[in-house]
Amino acid sequence: MTDLNRTDPLTDFERRAITLLGQQRLVYVAGSGPGVVVMTEMPGISPHVARFARWVRDAGFTVYMPHLFGKDGAPLNSWYAVSTIAKACISKEFRAFAANASSPITQWLRALAAQAHSECGGKGVGAIGMCFTGNFALSMMLEPSVLAPVLAQPSLPLGQKGGMHIAPDELAAVKARMEAEDLTVRAYRFEGDSFCKAERFAAYAEALGDRFEGRVLPDTAANPNTPYKNPHSVVTLHLIDEAGQPTAQARDEILEFFRMRLG
Repeated sequence: MTDLNRTDPLTDFERRAITLLGQQRLVYVAGSGPGVVVMTEMPGISPHVARFARWVRDAGFTVYMPHLFGKDGAPLNSWYAVSTIAKACISKEFRAFAANASSPITQWLRALAAQAHSECGGKGVGAIGMCFTGNFALSMMLEPSVLAPVLAQPSLPLGQKGGMHIAPDELAAVKARMEAEDLTVRAYRFEGDSFCKAERFAAYAEALGDRFEGRVLPDTAANPNTPYKNPHSVVTLHLIDEAGQPTAQARDEILEFFRMRLG
């Protein structure tokens, strides 16, 4: 069993330097089967995020986990988290405070999804974003191969509890595609999460109607044995890996969603 409080060497992932749209990024790849792009939460590819990626891999998918920020494999601590968030907030790639606008990095992520589909085949590709990247999976639906988007506690734009981190024309295009192809987006949050509030889910539900499938977990379902008491990370830090736990059920729902759409 991996010690989630120690650095994860990530040696069971292939490290690939992938160049798309003129920009090279490190991507951790593992598994076989249809592709799933796993986008890390803040402050980076922690042991908890890597554990989730392995669950996806072991469920029969090829994981593509790009380095976006932080120190790959590093465990969580407060100073590391604050410093990484501060750097990302001023980055032009993310536009962390912008409502009704999409982060430029989503263009590269869409290209990654297209490459994953080309390499892995199958019906299409899944995508899950978490926290800082949570909204990105919706923008990625502008790539036709993305069939199974999951938004885990989408937290952008910062400071705007009902804001949506996607450009209006992109949102309209995504909705039209979902209706034409009978697709949906899954989203998860804890009821009392101070970063992803009820107003954000309400905004997406108003914009997307029944194409938006939001799941709200009670705060009591969050793992209490962490230093971060705000219930936030549904499938990573605050997940309780025990049968019958709501967070474990959420993880299993996501894996089944990928199977249903991509299998």
